[in-house]
Amino acid sequence: MISEEREYPEQELTRRIIGAAMAVHNALGNGLDEKLHERAMCIELAELELDFTQQQEFPVHYKSKFLGCLIPDLIVEGRVIVELKVAEDFAEAHIAQLISYLRLTKITIGLLINFKHGTLRFKRFTIDNPLLNQSVESVESVVKFFHS
Repeated sequence: MISEEREYPEQELTRRIIGAAMAVHNALGNGLDEKLHERAMCIELAELELDFTQQQEFPVHYKSKFLGCLIPDLIVEGRVIVELKVAEDFAEAHIAQLISYLRLTKITIGLLINFKHGTLRFKRFTIDNPLLNQSVESVESVVKFFHS
């Protein structure tokens, strides 16, 4: 179990983002279309005066050839990628997608937020150094801290 006192990179910023998601969840309820939650998150983040981009495109290249773009839902303060889901549970594909986004953008913190259920669910991911392709740390037990 991870204690409440443990420090995480960008802890204060991710707490503010999760707080925004809780406000959206409390106001709209659960299970709406992801895009509705995303638009509401934008309103909430703007009210918190957090700098963010929505659906920012990042070109992906392989052997100097353009493959296409990856498009994260939200990037907050240029330091946290936020992917919003309305799914029964976080699938391996959701996690793999976020980790790929982190590695390709060189942003080191990611949040998966799930609006499907009566209780907001989220996972926080950290990559210490994406250039070295180090392992990813996932923090799930923070949910209990924010829902106590």
